[in-house]
Amino acid sequence: MTTERRTARRLAAIFAADVVEYSRLMGADEEGTLAALKAHRRELIDPLLTQHQGRIVKTTGDGLLVEFASIVDAVRCAVVVQQGMESRNVNVDERQRIRFRIGINVGDVIVEDDEDIFGDGVNVAARLQALAEPGRICVSATVREHVAEKLPIGFTDLGEHNVKNIARPVHVYCIESHGEPRSPAAAKPQGGPPALADRPSIAVLPFTNMSGDVEQDYLADGMVEDIITGLSRIKWLFVIARNSSFIYKGKAVDVKQAGRELGVRYILEGSVRKAPARVRVTGQLVEAETGRHVWADRYDRTLDDVFAIQDELTMSVVAAIEPSLRFAEIERVKRKRPDSLDAYDLVLRAMPLVYTAMPEGAAKALPFLENALRMEPEYALAHGFTAWAHEILFARAGGREENRLAAIRSAHAAIAHGRDDALALSLGGFTLGLVAHDRPAAIKAIDAAIALSPSCALAYVFGSIVRIYSGDADRGIEWAERALQLSPFDPMVYGPLLSIGLGRLQRGEYEAAAEAAQRLFQANPYWSLAHVALAGTHAKLGRLDAARSAAARVLELQPGFTIKGLCTSFDLHPSLAAPLSEALAEAGLPA
Repeated sequence: MTTERRTARRLAAIFAADVVEYSRLMGADEEGTLAALKAHRRELIDPLLTQHQGRIVKTTGDGLLVEFASIVDAVRCAVVVQQGMESRNVNVDERQRIRFRIGINVGDVIVEDDEDIFGDGVNVAARLQALAEPGRICVSATVREHVAEKLPIGFTDLGEHNVKNIARPVHVYCIESHGEPRSPAAAKPQGGPPALADRPSIAVLPFTNMSGDVEQDYLADGMVEDIITGLSRIKWLFVIARNSSFIYKGKAVDVKQAGRELGVRYILEGSVRKAPARVRVTGQLVEAETGRHVWADRYDRTLDDVFAIQDELTMSVVAAIEPSLRFAEIERVKRKRPDSLDAYDLVLRAMPLVYTAMPEGAAKALPFLENALRMEPEYALAHGFTAWAHEILFARAGGREENRLAAIRSAHAAIAHGRDDALALSLGGFTLGLVAHDRPAAIKAIDAAIALSPSCALAYVFGSIVRIYSGDADRGIEWAERALQLSPFDPMVYGPLLSIGLGRLQRGEYEAAAEAAQRLFQANPYWSLAHVALAGTHAKLGRLDAARSAAARVLELQPGFTIKGLCTSFDLHPSLAAPLSEALAEAGLPA
């Protein structure tokens, strides 16, 4: 007996994605590619699809077909996915990066058994995806018309294309990756706007109250005031006061015009919708000059205690914005002429090099940092990154005393000059804890950073490592998980994963330690400590072939590595040093 299939028609936005050069990636490293792709799906793509109410129709080895009821949600989700992938690829070798092409169309589809979808609408989305460049999004003319005024993004007209199995030509648009102005008129300044600040600057516009009840304005306004306060704690960010940004309350706002009028690089806008038992907050961060979409997210919470929820949502929004702004600023400064760089720009140039956490990157970063300090001798953040760069060289490039002493000097300078800079305090404290072995001073500086800026995920990252190395596995894991909660897509995500892996190993939770070590490797596969964690956890689980393979990779990345050198350089607490040393010796690493 055959079961009759049920079919129906409906209008839908169709999102088609596939992995660029999937066959080559699989041929080069099948296990690594599959593991990385699963991690991207689990940690980035699937949560974003859920947040934007997308339904996964089908998956293939290298692709996804997703249905959305809203065209705007489909496009917004695609933009954030591509931005998230760009961030996750920062520490990955060019040849091993997983990139997606995405195509989006809207049209009538045939739905079979409330699951699979068919029809021209689907076929056009697949053809648009094939036309997209790696890391880019192509959309149909219909999609472009629907979202042009609803999202702050630009489009490049690619003209009409004849595509396979579609009778009529398809008019194709590409979403601009850097948000170039959509028209010359849109880029012209009007009147006499204030000059841009010499540091990144942001205005938080009044959030729209979507509840349909003016009595709920207090919730939206309170959210904005708290976000302004939270952002004001980020030392390197200039934040426009509430009285200036609230002149836009109740008005339709052109983001580019507001940016010019307020003299800021970035605009944060959003909405609050309160239901009887729930509240939903959405936010999007836009580069004002170009209209480029930097970040967007949506937060849903049950409404038990309105003020507690307001605090929690503020923390989440501020924590998410900080790494997004950092990445946007790094990308912006790459486009500047080398002879026009100021001290702040030079630190931005150094940041991604130090973030590799390996000697080659640290050595390349130091000249930028030294030049920044020649321009501004009391620049706390430059001292902080200088301290970290010397710590990396000391720990993974021969243990030279000159690097240890330079790291300590720079750490003290970062703390002395950065009493109001959470990141500088965190970097200084972290370095003192690791190379000076002054754990009380380290924790004092990092606690001060968190008191200044409770949403600073990097303070929790550095603090978690100091606590783990000190033998405090419980607190170290707690802080690492807090860092991941605050900033799950930060390029520095490998730091808390190291803490979790070593903390779980210290507590004898070897399966959980191995899982964290695998995620750590995916986050930063060129960091020798990632392979140290893999070697140790594999050995504890009796996977000696895998442990020895990881150990061999440690010695390739850090030829002078010894177990004693690791334990003494960082003064590892016996509760960690003993089980880790035993496991690394079993993996075949030199004593």
